[in-house]
Amino acid sequence: MNSVLEEIYERYHSDLFHFLMYMVKNREQAEDLTQEVYIRVLKSYRHFEGKSTEKTWLIAIAKNVAIDFFRKEKGWKGKIQEAFDWDHDQIKDDINKIPEEIALQNEEIRMLYHSLDYCTLDQKMVIVMRYLNEMSIRETAEVLKWSESKVKTTQHRGIKTLQKAMNEIKKRGE
Repeated sequence: MNSVLEEIYERYHSDLFHFLMYMVKNREQAEDLTQEVYIRVLKSYRHFEGKSTEKTWLIAIAKNVAIDFFRKEKGWKGKIQEAFDWDHDQIKDDINKIPEEIALQNEEIRMLYHSLDYCTLDQKMVIVMRYLNEMSIRETAEVLKWSESKVKTTQHRGIKTLQKAMNEIKKRGE
């Protein structure tokens, strides 16, 4: 079992940690929650049937750990550390950018980070899974136990909410 856990750690630790970091906005809390994921994996790996990929299974566990945390906290926290290219529905690429473009992108990241608070819990989870963990619609639907059309609808509404919130922040000059 140790070799399996080591292999899971090597392959997916970064994805798990970043998913939880985006959700809770606190490095120490994300580290604690990541450890909770590994504890749950240890307890349940023998029941993993391979009906989904290991990554999908692990993100589903991380999602449940995050939801349990939010239930205890009675609030929602989210974080996006990558800027989103609204025109191409993908994460922006930093390669070949000049310092001014990077500075502008960092400002957009901050706006996006704050705008995520305007989204519902479901919208935040879908946005984080789809654009930050680069999961497919099918994988996201598996993790959330939703239909693919519900993922698409939630994603669309979440993006609209983010755009509206970011426009409001720009208008206020924050």
